[in-house]
Parts: sequence; C-alpha cells; structure tokens
Amino acid sequence: MADYSEMMEGLRKAFKSGVTKSYEWRRKQLEGVLSFLDDNRDKICQALKEDLHKPTLESAVFEIDFTRNDLIETMNNLKDWMKPEKAKRPLLNIMDTAYIQREPYGVALVIGAWNYPIQITVLPVLGALAAGNCVVLKPSEMAASTAKLLEEDLPRYLDKDCVKVVNGGVPETTALLKEKFDYIFYTGNTMVGKIVMKAAAEHLTPVTLELGGKSPVYVDENSDLSLVARRVSWGKLANCGQTCIAPDYVMCKKDIQDRLVEECKKAVDEFYPNTGKCEDYGRIINERHLRRIKKLIDGSGKVALGGEVDEEQKYISPTILTDVKATDPVMQEEIFGPVLPIMSVNSDEEAINYINKGEKPLAMYVFSKDHTVAEKFLQNTSSGGFVFNDTMMHAGLMSLPFGGVGSSGIGSYHGFRTFDTFSHKRAVLERKHGGEAMQSIRYPPYSEKKGSIVSWIMRKSPKKSGLRTLIPYFLFGTIFAVLFKTYGLHNKLPSLH
Repeated sequence: MADYSEMMEGLRKAFKSGVTKSYEWRRKQLEGVLSFLDDNRDKICQALKEDLHKPTLESAVFEIDFTRNDLIETMNNLKDWMKPEKAKRPLLNIMDTAYIQREPYGVALVIGAWNYPIQITVLPVLGALAAGNCVVLKPSEMAASTAKLLEEDLPRYLDKDCVKVVNGGVPETTALLKEKFDYIFYTGNTMVGKIVMKAAAEHLTPVTLELGGKSPVYVDENSDLSLVARRVSWGKLANCGQTCIAPDYVMCKKDIQDRLVEECKKAVDEFYPNTGKCEDYGRIINERHLRRIKKLIDGSGKVALGGEVDEEQKYISPTILTDVKATDPVMQEEIFGPVLPIMSVNSDEEAINYINKGEKPLAMYVFSKDHTVAEKFLQNTSSGGFVFNDTMMHAGLMSLPFGGVGSSGIGSYHGFRTFDTFSHKRAVLERKHGGEAMQSIRYPPYSEKKGSIVSWIMRKSPKKSGLRTLIPYFLFGTIFAVLFKTYGLHNKLPSLH
C-alpha cells in the first residue's frame, strides 16, 4: 500500500508557512484553474469521449463551462467573501466588536467521481483553494483518461507545494484515508460514503458527502404530458442516465401511464434518432455497471421501450419499464443508467407515503399545472433539492445550495457555499482594554442587586410590535455609550456589592 506520509508532511509545512492565506495566493490558484480549463478544452472533451462517450456539447456545458462559471463567480467575489462578517450584538455587548472570520481548515482531501469527472472533481477543489487550503485531489480511476489528464496537466497550473493529485484505485484511496486531513469532500455512492465517514471519524475530520439515491418524479394527471416527457427524458438520458440527480423513477396514475410512455417515445426519437449510432448518446462507464443495469431490467416490470444491450459497446438503449412494483429489483437501488421505471399510484398522497417510506432522495421532481400539488409534496417530504415542472435545472443555479440530506448526503456546495464549506467559521469578539468597573457586575461575590441588573440586561422578549419593542434598548445603549465615553461613567458607578 502506498505511503503518503511524506507528501502530507510537505503539505502541512506549506500550509503552516501561511502562504495560502493571502488573497493574492488564492487568486493566483483560481487563475491557474481557469487557464487549465481554457487551455485544455479540446483535451478534456476528448478524455470525456474516451471515458463515457460523452458528446462534445455535454462536455462543454455540464463539465467545462459549468465549472468555469462557478470559478468566475468565485474570482469575482473572493475579496468580499474573505471579509469578516459582522455579527449582531445584544445590549450586553454594545461596546464590543463581534464578527465571524472565515479561515482555511488546513489540508483538504477531495475525492472525485467518474460520472462528471471534471465538474464534480475540479469544482470542490477551486472552493478549497479559494478558502486558502492546501489540497490533495483524488480523481476517480474509473474515468481513466480524465484522471490521467488531471494528474499530468492540472498541477502545471497550480502551486506544486500546496496542491497534489493522486491517481490510482482502491489501494491508493484506502491509503489516503489513513492519513489525517483537516477536511474531506467526497462525491460518490452511499456505501463508499460510509467508508469515508468512518475513516474521517478516526481523526474527527469534518466531511461533506455528496451521495445519491432514488430521485422520484410525480406526474399529476392534469400535466402537459408532452412537456413532462421531454423534460423527464432529457434528465434521465443525459450522460446515459449516469447523473446523481437524474429522475430515477416515475409515479403517476394508471390511466395516464400509456399516454406518458407514448410521449416519451416521441421525445427519445427526437433527441436520439438511431440511438445506437447517435453521437449525442453516451455509454455506460464499464462492463460491471452495464451488467448490473441489465439485471435490473430483466427482473423488473415490462419493457415498453428499449431494453437492448450491447456489452462490447457498453451500450444500453433508452429503456422504459411499465407495470413496475415496489418490490421489483429496479426499485431497490439507484439505477444510474438509461432506465426509467413507471410505477402506478392512486393519488398524490400514496406517492408521498411511498417516498417517505424510503431514504431521503437527493432530488425530487413534481409535474402539475396546480401549484398546490407541488406545495403538498414540498411540505410533506424531504429531499436535497426540489424542482417543480422540470428536472435537474436547480443544480445550475449557483445561488442555490447543492447537496443531499440523510443517506443522500451531508453538506452542500456551489457558488459561495463551496468557499463556505471549506472555511472554518471563527467567532471573534474584540473588547476594549478598560471599562473594568462596568464589567464588575459579572464577578463574585454575587448579590441580589447584581442578579437583577444582569437579568434585565440579558432578558429577551418575543417580538410583538416590531421596532417599538427595541426603542428602549436602543436608547439605553446609545445613552450609555455616550456617557461612558464622554464623562467617564466607570468612575461614577455605585458599588454593586
């Protein structure tokens, strides 16, 4: 097993030097990531083609430009994000300065995933660098061409003393997890997420786990089924269904199932004509996953569309399964492939009850012309994200947190939240050197008079009439501050003993 202790020692030495804490260093690293993305655009697209048969447009939009836009957002706002965040002060602290200082954790480990091996791997890294951390990046060995590109090319753009890329498989990841990191960010499946969390617990290392699960779709009977079919088919079949927030299964009433299937067939024919030879349609990452998905198809429901499998080409055609039961194999695990099961339910209440019996999903999608239907799902279920009348689009909105809940993940990122995730929020209180007479109220020996004053100062009351309830406190604080500063109130205070 590889030994990374020397590498970790060098990274800790680099971090302790303080070099990563300056705005200039952070900015330079972000500019390096930007240059990497821009200089290697064609190489990245080629690597993604080799790994996943990913079409150039998907590589550009979902991988390079998605990451690039988040990076630009970070670069444009980094100075403001690094500034101390003012904290509210009660009356007791009216003379103090209170703020939150975001500081880097130290050495962060980022373990990427194979399905979006640029976006999911690089995006957390840029947040870790923006926050001032040293970084060890472990790309997924399953996307071998992209992992090699990251290992060979990315370090050329970054501070080699502070950023390391470790390529390899399970032995290398296992060895890395034995080391003590200050933060771990993992994207992948729940099973490995538990292994990562267990390893982190040995050192009390905080983690962000971006996992997955079975993201449900509910289609209300009054929906425009053509619209539903196009948006669900797009979300399910992008990257050949290998997306953590892809619609995993559909629930609808029996009487609209056949019409929905027909509309989905039209959408698939439109998006991917002659699918087996279509350059816009991806492939399964490897034979093992292909055989797993084939087994789910063979043991579940009835094939209403597709079902073709070519192991040599790692190809599975867009597939729809109908008459699916809750006990079918396809409903027992995240599919992560181009297979859409449709399960009949009698009502939205039944759909909600089914969702709540399982683990909390990473995403949830509801289609209806009636907003009260969406509100019912929103208020009576829990998921990492929720989208009404579309699929997956919430992930592209940088102002929204992206992450799971329960078994679908811990923590969130994207935009400012990536920077925030890799930053320790340090509470800072600054008090002037002086005014000790005013502080004597908190020191022993205690008295009833002291207790009454302290209780009056500290006691809070529920808001009833807005600003009016704050006026006495505001006036008292202002008068006290003026008297203290102007007349030396500490010399005029009576004894409180």
